[in-house]
This record gives sequence, C-alpha cells and structure tokens, in this order.
Amino acid sequence: MAAELTPRQKRRTHRAHRTYQTYRAVIGLGGPLLPVVSFLGRLPTAMCQLGTLLLVAETSGSLGTAGLVGGALAAGQTVGGPFVGRLADRHGQRRVVLAASCLNAVAVAALVAAALGHAPTAPLAALGVVAGLSVPQVGPLARTRLVALAHGADGEERTLAAVFSLEGTLDEVSFVLGPALVGVAAAVAHPAVALALASALLVVCGSAFALHPTARATAPSPSSRRAVRGRSLRGRAPRGRTRDRRTPRRTVYALGASAALQGGMFGACQAGITALTGDLGVPEQSGLVYGAMGAMSAVVGLAMASVPPSVGLPTRWRLATGAALVLSLPLLTVGSLFALYAVVVVLGCAYAPHLITLSGLTERAVPAHRLAESMAFMTSAVVGGQALALAVAGPLAEGRGPGAAFAVTVGSAALALLLALLVRPRTSDEAYRTAEPAEALAAPASPAAPADAVTSAPPATRGAATPPGSGRSG
Repeated sequence: MAAELTPRQKRRTHRAHRTYQTYRAVIGLGGPLLPVVSFLGRLPTAMCQLGTLLLVAETSGSLGTAGLVGGALAAGQTVGGPFVGRLADRHGQRRVVLAASCLNAVAVAALVAAALGHAPTAPLAALGVVAGLSVPQVGPLARTRLVALAHGADGEERTLAAVFSLEGTLDEVSFVLGPALVGVAAAVAHPAVALALASALLVVCGSAFALHPTARATAPSPSSRRAVRGRSLRGRAPRGRTRDRRTPRRTVYALGASAALQGGMFGACQAGITALTGDLGVPEQSGLVYGAMGAMSAVVGLAMASVPPSVGLPTRWRLATGAALVLSLPLLTVGSLFALYAVVVVLGCAYAPHLITLSGLTERAVPAHRLAESMAFMTSAVVGGQALALAVAGPLAEGRGPGAAFAVTVGSAALALLLALLVRPRTSDEAYRTAEPAEALAAPASPAAPADAVTSAPPATRGAATPPGSGRSG
C-alpha cells in the first residue's frame, strides 16, 4: 500500500500541478504554434553576433576588424530596438515584423556577400549597423503579444508571471542554442553557412510570427495611434494634449539601467570564461561553460511561475540582484575547470529571475500602447550592456587575467543591487494619479461611466475594455 503524502509533499504536488496548469493556459492563449515560431524567429538574433565575428575574422584575417563589425551590429541593435517597438505600437506588429524580417534577412545576406568578397572595413561596418537596426525584435514583441492575450483572457497575476517566465526561458534557450549552432556550422562548413541559416529563419519564421492570427491582439486602435504618435518613453505630450496614462520615466530608465547591468554581467562573464579556459589549456570548453550557465538560468526561469504572487515584483528584483552579487563573488577565486562549471551553473540561477522580474515591472510601469517599445528598450539595454562589458572586460582579461573580467561581473551585480534597493518602481496608473490636477481633470471620460473611472481602475484591468479616451488598446 502506497504511503500517504505528508502535508508538505501535498503542498508541493499541488503547487507543481497548478504551475503546470498555468503554463497550459499560457500555451492555450495563442496555440502551440506561436511559441515555436517566436522561438525560431528570435534564434537568428542570437546567431548573428557570433556568426559575424567568426565570418569577418576568417575572411579579413583581422580580429580587430571582426570586433569592429560585431560592435557595429550590436550598436545598431541597441539603437534600433526601441524604434522597431514603437513602430509596432503605432502600426501593429504584422506589418512591422514582416518588413523588418525581410530587411534584416537582406542586410545579413549582404553582409555575408561583402565579407566573402573581402570588402573594406567601412562597408562591412555599415552593413553591420543596418543588420542591427533592422532586427525584428521578435522576443520583445512576443512578450507584448502574450501579455495582451493574457489581459484579454483572465488577466491574473499568475498567468502574467507564467507569460514572462516562458518568454524569459525561450530567450535564454535561444541565446544558448544560437551560438552553439554557429559553432557547429563553422566547424563543419563555414561561418557563412550559419548566417545563411539565420537569414532563412528570419524570412520563414519571422514572417510566420508576423502573420500568426494572434497579431490582431496588439493591433492599435485609432486612439492609441494618436497617443503613440504624440509621445515617447519620456512620457511627454504635445502642448494642449492630455496624457491618458503617464509613463513613470524614472522607473523605466532605472529598469533599463538594471537590464544594461545584467548585460554587463553576461559580457564580463563571457570574457572571463574565455580567458580562464584559455589559461587552463581548454579553450574549446568556453562555449560549454557559458551554455551550462544559460541552461540552468532557463530551468530556473520556468520555475519562476511557481513563485506566489504575495512575493511582490520589487521584492523579487531585490532578491534577484542580491543573489547575483552573492553568487558572483566566487568567480574571483576560481582556478580550475570544475570550479568554474560549478560557480557559473549556480550563478545562472539568478540571471533569468532578474530579467523576468524586469519584464514584469516594465509591464506595470508603462501604458499598454507603449509596451512593445518598452520591452524592446529593455532588450536593447541588455545587448548594449553586454557589448560594452565585452569591450571593457576583454582587454582587462587579456592584460590582467580572468579575475579582472570577473571583477566587472561582480561590480555590475553590485550596481544592479544598489539600483534595486534605491528605486521604488511605480506604475503608469500611479504616475497618472499623481499628475498635475489640471492635467488629470482634463482627461476625457466615458459618458457611460463616472469621471473618476479613468483614474481609479486597478492595474488588473489592463488590457480589458476601457472607456473612450483612456488610450488603452486591446
């Protein structure tokens, strides 16, 4: 006869079953095909950075030229991400993603052709910028789409948490699998093959994501188009125009800074891992070590959906950044391959929770019709922080050893924790309620609802039907 479960085991079983049901509900929001095409559509972004470095290094024979072109690609993506997101907020995801996917595929193909043709550095860098600017931002837009679908369904905090956990996990897996595919293609054939595969995925899967029926969930209404046209993330409106929901820009910038610091942890850690494995005589292990960290981060990211809603997002932010700092300290003392594996795998437990929490805080901080731009801004901040950290930590690791690069990781984690401790994240509804009285009174309300209904709606109603003039879009 089977032994009866203890109360603790029953609670764990119930929590696991509830988490499973929540993920089933999230998959059901858009159907099983949506996460597949969104994952494959974001994979080229993870492939192009390393693929470009390897291709240009092989065709030009210069690591400096390869680094310059790779930096141009990262700079273009950092700058272009928010603009692509804003276009999606204004015109809808379908047209924007279709156009960006095709343009990005052409830009990547042109970069490959130019590199194989031994073009000078300047044209290669220019093509790198274009390839970065035109990245279709499938990851941020997929998050935005699922958030809209979740609000249109039940809008429960648990469902939203599962949305961000699933999307964070897909991001982590893509950024582990993408470089691995590039490495295999470069070893078996040529780096150009990896970039050709990335171009094909962009055209096929980027278009499939754009044409998926769920794209209608983020189609802007006429009122939201007017709101997006007159505003930016700074939360300003043209003179004489009211703000339906004010963006708390200090919160958005603080979250962006935290995302950039997370990118700094990624970049510095990558530089330190590469340097240490080289010193140990096993440079081929660097990708595996970094992949192990990403795999653990993805697993913990999936588990984030089981965290009870009673643990608020600001608390999760502080806990995640605190864990990143504490768990990164052993990097300063590692001296063997086994110790390196152990430390980075444990460190990966802090990274996905941090990024997932930042997504949740961003969703609360910005109006619904600015969400795509804001999510793309966060992703661009990670990319920019990673590129900057690589540029700083790489020479440090080369000149002073792996410990110097790992010190940049620890410093980035410390700054992220300080930011989480000092900043009180605000929501767009809070910012609206604390706006100037004249501005608040000027906001139009629905004739069928009380005038204060526009300002008193709780955050849980985001994405639900709202009065005309509220600026919300479905």
